[in-house]
Amino acid sequence: MKNHPISICLIALALFFLPLAAQQNDSKFDLLIRGGQIVDGTGNPWFFGDVAVKGDRIVEIGRNISGSATKILDARGLVVAPGFIDMHSHSDRVLFEDGHAQSKIRQGVTTEVVGEGHSAAPYKGKLSPKPVSVKGKTEHLATLGEYLDAVERAGISVNIASYVGLNNLWEGVMGHSFAQPTQEDLEKMKVLMAEAMEDGAFGLSSQLMSPPGLLATTDQVVELCRVVRDYGGIYSSHIRNEGLGVFESVKQAIEIGERGGVPVDIIHIKIADQQYWGRMDEVIALIEKARQRGVNVQANVYPYTRGYNNLASIIPPWAHEGGWDTMISRLKNKEDRKRMKKDILNGVPGWYNHYTAVGGDWSRMMIGDNNEYKGMTMDVVLQKRTEGKNPKPDLMDEMFDLIIEKNNSVGTVYAHHTERDMTLVMSQPWCSIGSDGSAFATEGVLRRGNPHPRNFGTFPRVLGRYVREQNLISLEEAVRKMTSLNAAKIGLRDRGLLKEGMFADIAVFDPDEVIDKSGFTDPFHYSKGITYVVVNGELVLDHEQHTGATPGRALRFNR
Repeated sequence: MKNHPISICLIALALFFLPLAAQQNDSKFDLLIRGGQIVDGTGNPWFFGDVAVKGDRIVEIGRNISGSATKILDARGLVVAPGFIDMHSHSDRVLFEDGHAQSKIRQGVTTEVVGEGHSAAPYKGKLSPKPVSVKGKTEHLATLGEYLDAVERAGISVNIASYVGLNNLWEGVMGHSFAQPTQEDLEKMKVLMAEAMEDGAFGLSSQLMSPPGLLATTDQVVELCRVVRDYGGIYSSHIRNEGLGVFESVKQAIEIGERGGVPVDIIHIKIADQQYWGRMDEVIALIEKARQRGVNVQANVYPYTRGYNNLASIIPPWAHEGGWDTMISRLKNKEDRKRMKKDILNGVPGWYNHYTAVGGDWSRMMIGDNNEYKGMTMDVVLQKRTEGKNPKPDLMDEMFDLIIEKNNSVGTVYAHHTERDMTLVMSQPWCSIGSDGSAFATEGVLRRGNPHPRNFGTFPRVLGRYVREQNLISLEEAVRKMTSLNAAKIGLRDRGLLKEGMFADIAVFDPDEVIDKSGFTDPFHYSKGITYVVVNGELVLDHEQHTGATPGRALRFNR
């Protein structure tokens, strides 16, 4: 048979390019991290070694791993740890605006747990779905499944896991009414709860401090938690009162877990009223006693002594019924104002009162919103607003007027708990780390307001201040609190450890340099010392610079 000239040329070209193709594909690993101080997330002592990644998984850990790699990171002098899991995050919706999660990635965070009290979904029944923009297209997300699909399609640098918020269930059935639900109403909430668990929720999260969560009784939350129990999920609780009602509120969270048959994680555990400062050992004793009798109750904490809430949280609960517009109307009513002042100054049984928690000291409240007062303490704000007025207005009235002017949007930092209480609970073996923050940025659309520094610095602050500088906890224990402890709490079986077969979520940092740089009056600074971050096998932070990669995934419970 006669050879055709074209066929001979094609064969020759194929033989020429074959070695090049083989050379491109013969790397044993996609990524090899060499010579690092490995802190694997278990709490075991560190060791020197290498970590090899193929695809999205860790495939080998050991000393002097042999084999070529597409990319090699020199980790000599650096710590190699599992990517940090932020147990308490509020990035639910900001990731649609910018999925790069800059302030979280630069802390070493690879997974964010969202959905405290009010989750991104479901929005069903009496709740209308809120619009979000996904790659330039407006979508209305009614179910948690739709949210998880959309946030992944939008392109995110971190992984996302979500609870379902009690507020969504409650308002989906009850709207903005303060009426108590009938048994039929509660059954409707349980249906919504089950649907969200089917969609991949990791459990139920409640915010019992303010409406509508404030309206829920222990029995009602227990019933919802029994739905969560059937799916193997967790109950995450922002307790009803972190101030003078802290002991009863911790007992309530324990009771809900015990009767509902679910693990409990208490969100940002603290004592936030100066009258009870120094009594954290009593809170710890309540948790230890429950654990001794078999109730799996734990907690998380952020490493700061100031919290963040709306200035309107000072307004007593009854004034919130009917939603924001109705509350604004009440603020304009002279008789309602009188009642509000009385309740703020004297308190309401069972209500956590931010004003009395800081001793009525306006200087311990700082505006954290993007307005003309951002970064100012309320004493300065009130002085500016009343200057030159004769007679001098009542300061409480001036605060009411400010809330009306800003249409109830006045984010506020409250200095309401102590370092001693915070570090005591942080050192407990069941207390993990969560930021209570969002993925903001130092530039672009997510540079806004005057946010709490925890949005930028939580995890490096633990490593720099409480490990290196104060020796409060060991490096290994700190990493465990930020990785495997959080993974175990919510049931993430394949993340949170450096182990062969686990997903390759990895944080590499300089133990001598890592520290937070964000402050309360100048928050827009990324942390220092987080050198590399890998998410699902892809390099997202390279020499402290974001690569632009968006390999994050929406994680679904038991899938």
